[in-house]
Amino acid sequence: MRLRNSIAMFLAAASAFSAWAQTSPVATAPAATAPLREIHADGLKSLPEPQVVALTGLQTGAQVGKDDFQGAADKLVQSCLFAKVRYNFQSRTDGLLVTFHVEEAPRVPAYFDNLPWFADSELNDAIRAKLPFYDGALPEAGAVVDLAAEAVGQFLVTHGLHAVVEHQVAANPIGDGSVQLFRINAEALHIAGVEFSDPALDSSPTVRQQLPELLGKPYSRMSIDMFLTEQIRPTFLQKGFLRAKLGPPEVRLTGNPNKKLPEQIPVFVPVSPGAVYHWKGVEWSGNNLLSTITLTNSVGLKTGEVADGMAIEAGWDRVREEYGRRGYMQAKVDPTAAYDDAAHTIAYSVRIDEGKPFRFGSMIITGLSMNAERHLREAWPIPPGQLFDKVRFEEFLTKLQAHSPDIFKDLPIHYDEVGHWLQADEAKGTVDVLLDFK
Repeated sequence: MRLRNSIAMFLAAASAFSAWAQTSPVATAPAATAPLREIHADGLKSLPEPQVVALTGLQTGAQVGKDDFQGAADKLVQSCLFAKVRYNFQSRTDGLLVTFHVEEAPRVPAYFDNLPWFADSELNDAIRAKLPFYDGALPEAGAVVDLAAEAVGQFLVTHGLHAVVEHQVAANPIGDGSVQLFRINAEALHIAGVEFSDPALDSSPTVRQQLPELLGKPYSRMSIDMFLTEQIRPTFLQKGFLRAKLGPPEVRLTGNPNKKLPEQIPVFVPVSPGAVYHWKGVEWSGNNLLSTITLTNSVGLKTGEVADGMAIEAGWDRVREEYGRRGYMQAKVDPTAAYDDAAHTIAYSVRIDEGKPFRFGSMIITGLSMNAERHLREAWPIPPGQLFDKVRFEEFLTKLQAHSPDIFKDLPIHYDEVGHWLQADEAKGTVDVLLDFK
């Protein structure tokens, strides 16, 4: 009888605990504990369940209560691997089963900046040894990123290098989006020279003219990759080498590999131009305001000619301008490339989201005298209520920044910069212009 009463009391306490967890995590509840029998996680897309369970810090068989479950959920949140975390549990005769319902947060690629001693694969393996679920990508912040930096630091120590490993989110130098950049705060190595596997680049006057941006500067893979993207890649794109591969940069040294790297290090950049692609055409969808003929003519490329990658990007900009001229200042152009690697051609399908037209509402000006403001308003090219021509606005802004006499005439006026903002009112379909002279 006494045993049955004890079981009944345990089940009543567990049932009350379960109801508390599923309704209001902050409500007062009895400080009940029970053995934890199973731990699960659902909603996962790329992370393995056992690793998520490990992150909670919970152990099956342990006596747990509400604080343990809330603490486990907090750990998942603090990892920044998850955008949302909630949990519930079920009571059984032998203990409790808890399930964490999660939504994975976006992650960005890891990027190693000034660690030329080691290959990316070595550093990735060091992180994976501490974080088994690591697949080359990390959240933008949180405990998991700190653990990854710690793993890299420990790896460096085992190789005789004592340095603080820092991390920060930075723009991806070789693509879209961001990267989780790891670098060390240590005595800088410097770039002695840059050699390309393509001899034509080594002898290129354009490349030789731009290389001083790197030579003698502290070694930074980010700086080298940005140089390749901004200075070298366009020369390939213009010639139709749309899939040219540049890098990653390598440090090639001779001699005893166990000795400290020299302060001046040579950098080698492998280059694979690939095939020249030709323009096959473009298909449009979502366009109502502009015809497909107008859009295709705006791109300006003809079927069969070399697909100039820079001209293609400029073509999408011209399409946006065509919409901007007509007041559709929020029009979106979404091109998707289709490569034919056998025929070496490229075609595009482009989805247009035209949005809605906006008309000019009003203009707010700060930092000018009344006389100067009067001149500016007289020179302003878009009457109130007229469709807002974004191209004319940008042309006007260029004149202001160039201190063109077309606006202020002979009036003596001095300013260093012009802050500018467009404030759209979705409900009214109007846009106000804000100009701040400093």
